[in-house]
Order: sequence, then C-alpha cells, then structure tokens
Amino acid sequence: MTPEIPGLPALEWTSSEGHVSHDPAEGTLTLTAAPGVDWTNDSLGGEPQHRATALGFRAPAAFSLSARVLVASPRTTFDAGVLTLWADSEHWAKLCFEYSPQGEAMVVSVVTNNYSDDSNGPVVTAPWVYLRVSRVGPAWAFHWSPDGRDWSFVRLFRLDTEKPVHVGFMSQAPMGESCEARFDAINLKDEPPADLRNGS
Repeated sequence: MTPEIPGLPALEWTSSEGHVSHDPAEGTLTLTAAPGVDWTNDSLGGEPQHRATALGFRAPAAFSLSARVLVASPRTTFDAGVLTLWADSEHWAKLCFEYSPQGEAMVVSVVTNNYSDDSNGPVVTAPWVYLRVSRVGPAWAFHWSPDGRDWSFVRLFRLDTEKPVHVGFMSQAPMGESCEARFDAINLKDEPPADLRNGS
C-alpha cells in the first residue's frame, strides 16, 4: 500500500511497486531496495540499468523538496538513499547519500541526458545527511546540508526533455542484496531558494 505523507501530494512509483513503510509518529519513510537495483546510463557504454523504483509525485512548476537521509548499516558499495528526478529512461537525475568503493559515505550526484554525468561530492562522517532538490525555472538544483539549515550547492542543470518529471525518494543496492534507506524531516516548499549559492 502506498503511504500518505503529510505535506506531500499523493505518491506513486516510477515503475513497479517497491518495498516501503511509513511511521507517521516518527515521520519516517523507509524504502528497502531489492538486490542489484540502480539507475545508470553508463557513459563508457555499459548496459543501462533502471531496475530501481522511486516513490514520489509529479514535480510542481517551482518547489524545493528536502529530507534527512540515513542508510542502515552494514552497507555495500554504491548503496544509497536517494532523491530522484525521472522523466524517462534517458532523462533523469539523482542526488545520493552513497557508500563509495573506499568505504566512505558521500554525497553523489548523477544527471542523465541520454548518458549519465556522475560526480562525487563531499565525504560525510555523520550517519545521515540532508539532501534537497529544487526546480528553478527551466532548471534543477541539488544541495546538501549537515543540519538542514545551512545548504551547500552541488549542481545546477537541465533535463533535455519536455516530458513531465517525477520527483521522489529511492533506495538503491546495485552490488548488494538490499539497502534500507530512511527519510525523515521531509519538507516540501512551493518555491526554490532565492539564491542557490549563499547557503539558504
């Protein structure tokens, strides 16, 4: 059953129904990835993969969606809790709290217009991180924060499509048997930050 999250529109999956639970008392949304699922359009020519499924809603014309993201241990390489944008298999983006091959948790962003532009951000030593995705006119912005108050700019980009875009939450486990990603402090605002680079 698809949960109802206070403050968010009705939720739907991008593809097949995933494993989800919601604790209204704690305000926690938990997504558990199936084995070997991810989104990737490898720039080196590897086989595309879109077996992961995201839970979310149609992106408004202007908004910011933020959440605190925690990934339960133990973690396998590339396990992540993710904020997502999805138009179709060739036009999507994701902002991840991901486990690196070096055994470090970090902020990773991927933007896909046919092929994926994959960029590693800062290493995060805390057990969680705040992630935010915003729609800014014709573009999209990613930010991260250690505390949900002061935000660091990750990237500004466009998706080369006129299709509606689905924004939401996802758990990925491309190399593992599962990944449990927990989202809380979920906050949807009806406008993006006024300045993308001043920490607001």
